Amino acid sequence: MDEQRSVYETVGGQDFFDDLVDRFYDGVAIDPLLRPLYPDDLGEPRRHTSLFLAQLWGGPGTYSELRGHPRLRARHMPFVIGEPERDAWLGHMAEALSTLVCERGIDSAVEREMLEYFARAADFMVNAR
Repeated sequence: MDEQRSVYETVGGQDFFDDLVDRFYDGVAIDPLLRPLYPDDLGEPRRHTSLFLAQLWGGPGTYSELRGHPRLRARHMPFVIGEPERDAWLGHMAEALSTLVCERGIDSAVEREMLEYFARAADFMVNAR
């Protein structure tokens, strides 16, 4: 990966994150463990997640402009997130990322970097043992 370019630029911008999040939520929508943790309409969570990830990886600050500081743990605290939920969430995200990276021919170093972040984030959200 080019050290001068952000991940956002390297993967092609907002379109990549929109597609990644759509694929992720398509999995969540049919997951019996995760689906109850989300609102009936997944439109807003899709939008928020896509904007957050784009910003995180070097894109525009639209997420913070709209929602303020991400406060990931605080936003997820009302939900019981144990190891099964973490594993399911990470599984859907890893699958979405893997298929998209393969289809778009994105460098495996970028995939590893993103997957490492998603694993750390999933671990951080666990609030029930």
